[in-house]
Amino acid sequence: MENRLRIAERNNAVWHHATVTRRRREELNGHRSAAIWFTGLSGAGKSTIAHSVEEKLHQMGCRTFVFDGDNVRHGLCSDLGFSNEDRAENIRRIGEMVKLFVDSGVIALTAFISPFLADRQTVRSLLADGDYIEIYCCCPIEICEERDVKGHYRRAKAGEIKEFTGISSPYEEPQDPDLVLDTENGNIEQCVDKVIDLLIKRDIVTVKKAHAFKWQLNIDPFVECPHRSEPRESLREVNNPDFEVLHRDDKSCFTAADRR
Repeated sequence: MENRLRIAERNNAVWHHATVTRRRREELNGHRSAAIWFTGLSGAGKSTIAHSVEEKLHQMGCRTFVFDGDNVRHGLCSDLGFSNEDRAENIRRIGEMVKLFVDSGVIALTAFISPFLADRQTVRSLLADGDYIEIYCCCPIEICEERDVKGHYRRAKAGEIKEFTGISSPYEEPQDPDLVLDTENGNIEQCVDKVIDLLIKRDIVTVKKAHAFKWQLNIDPFVECPHRSEPRESLREVNNPDFEVLHRDDKSCFTAADRR
């Protein structure tokens, strides 16, 4: 933090304090803002759960945005590779963006492997106490490999993809996450409910909003999807062509193996 401040001072950059504050934005939105940081191996379900949680929060009337690992590498981080240094810079940039979104009153959800403890701690240090909520999508690498429809794990084992997390690059498990999701055995709906329950306990969203949402579902068995004309039966059907549905026993899980 001190290094960044010194650099800003050398560049004559002075922080401008707006009259519209985060608190006023939160009051307008009717909920607190926060950073919901999903971490885990490729194929552990981070993107699927993050987007499913966002869908539910949106239906509850919350202002949200998902930072998806693959998406940011098309623009903001398109100049970065997958060396340890580039991975750290990737997370640093996302952390700074997430901080701005939290200041804007938005619930910012992220889906990144973010394999290193130090990088996740850097993001945590950017935010005020209670603003960073770390959620570990815990899934054995063997199961992640089974879900890998793109063949990334197979190619990594063959040496075709360098510095692939879990194969040729380490993943450092969270030491004290706010929530651990068993994405091997739990289905998407169960995982989403656990995240929403945590947000209620942390006073990010109110019980009133959650009850209003459940009441809406009780009187209307279908949830309208803005991207399709026909209704859909479950929030678990996230309408995103980048996700594929795999069935394993009686569990369903969207996967999109990545290198984030």
